[in-house]
Amino acid sequence: MKLSILGARVIDPVSGLDQVTDIHIEACKIVAIGAAPAGFVAVDTLDAQGLVAAPGLVDLNVALREPGYSRKGSIVSETRAAAAGGVTSLCCPPKTKPVLDTSAVAELILDRAREAGNTKVFPIGALSKGLDGEQLAELVALRDAGCVAFGNGLESFRNTRTLCRALEYAATFDLTVIFNSQDHDLAEGGLAHEGPTASFLGLPGIPETAETVALARDLLLVEQSGVRAHFSQLTSARGVALIAQAQARGLPVTADVALYQLILTDEALIDFSSLYHVQPPLRTRADRDGLREAVKSGVVSAISSHHQPHERDAKLAPFGATEPGISSVELLLPLAMTLVEDGLLDLPTLLARLSAGPAEALRLPAGKLAVGGAADIVLFDPTASTVAGETWLSKGENCPFIGHTLPGVVRYTLVDGRISHQA
Repeated sequence: MKLSILGARVIDPVSGLDQVTDIHIEACKIVAIGAAPAGFVAVDTLDAQGLVAAPGLVDLNVALREPGYSRKGSIVSETRAAAAGGVTSLCCPPKTKPVLDTSAVAELILDRAREAGNTKVFPIGALSKGLDGEQLAELVALRDAGCVAFGNGLESFRNTRTLCRALEYAATFDLTVIFNSQDHDLAEGGLAHEGPTASFLGLPGIPETAETVALARDLLLVEQSGVRAHFSQLTSARGVALIAQAQARGLPVTADVALYQLILTDEALIDFSSLYHVQPPLRTRADRDGLREAVKSGVVSAISSHHQPHERDAKLAPFGATEPGISSVELLLPLAMTLVEDGLLDLPTLLARLSAGPAEALRLPAGKLAVGGAADIVLFDPTASTVAGETWLSKGENCPFIGHTLPGVVRYTLVDGRISHQA
């Protein structure tokens, strides 16, 4: 099919393009930006005047909940929600049932994602068998099955020697390892950031050092092993400062932050709402400011949703008995646009952190608009507003932003030139 997108403000963070022009698509690829190629006759056109055309968003952490947790979500429901948020490529973490530590599980996820056709899905394989931190998973077999990186989530390796050997093995095959740096012992039993808010509410705390102690260790192991590393879901100003120091020393490390950590602080817990129960926890205003500055400077090159949908009952118990996580991928672009509205980032920089940055971190074939490249595109209206929850596609309604009016509306999401979401 031949499609022309006409009159959009085309922003490509990789090439630096930012101008009102046209995009022409044929056979799933972008064949021209600007004037149509000789002999090209569009079968369909999209009038995109007043809209921004950008690379489809790349989300590095979207829990699809399949296989094993169908009450919370499915590949069909959560990829539909992601497309509504402007996402065309996403990575799903290995915490499934069974754990994503075999080729069979990876192939199942990829087959069902292709059948759904809403977004491209790139699985993250388990670094250890069963995520138990004891035996190395079959990393090469998982890579060959389609896994793009490997991690253990918040399930830590209790034996540092075993972790070091795993990193050395991954480095041998040039595999990317994802760290969620949180010291198990310091965080155990904690529900909120250790500080005045947690003390006032009587909630057991998780100190900042739970992140920084683990992060310092992990960075030293990265330096020793030479592995390519990505640090996910950072929460503290001191944590991103450690990443900046490592990058300055030339270590091959990248980082992402959950979008809600750039918006919320631990003060949101004051009414004991379980919708704000997340792990790692929301931290202080100073930490949020440090994360924002790191995103602005590029030390943190990726913003992700860290989407974790839950069934209604998972959030109905007393705060400490509820399951952590926020369902937010459906609002990824409108929520991120609040950072532009607040003057923190300009629009091209924001789009870089939502597309090119995450794609580069995990070496994904995504995140840019280029002739000959895949026609993965988001078209959005930056002047309109989204009422969060007015339509809702995710199975998980555990979102504290529902009911809020947010800037920007995703009008179209295109995957390989095919419309996968239309407002």
